[in-house]
Amino acid sequence: MLNELAGGALIGIAASLLWLGVGRISGISGVVANLFLLRQGHRSWSMYFFIGLLVAYPFYVFFAGTPDMQMTDNKLILSIAGIFVGFGTYIGNGCTSGHGVCGNGRLSIRSMVATGTFIAFGVLTVLVMNNITNSWGV
Repeated sequence: MLNELAGGALIGIAASLLWLGVGRISGISGVVANLFLLRQGHRSWSMYFFIGLLVAYPFYVFFAGTPDMQMTDNKLILSIAGIFVGFGTYIGNGCTSGHGVCGNGRLSIRSMVATGTFIAFGVLTVLVMNNITNSWGV
């Protein structure tokens, strides 16, 4: 539980620093989209933020060890999941970090609806995957 609280605090601090320092929301889909903008001013902050995301995990492993995670190694399921996440991010105009952390923090109704939708579909996905795993032995 302490790791989860520390992680949440770090996400909140990073989101606050980005908002206060650059005036941008730290939604990952927006950060990645800004990497491809042609205007250099928008690209530099997102490049630093993205590099920070990439180096955070090795630092965590170095100081705290490998976290206990369980994930399928089924390439088909991972590919389908990636397509659904990408499509959902596109039609939802943002991702869980943008809506869930930053949008809800600003009391955005749109972000509250989006976050509720993310949670509902996350629960539905777990139910479906558990049913498939138990029924099909996948």
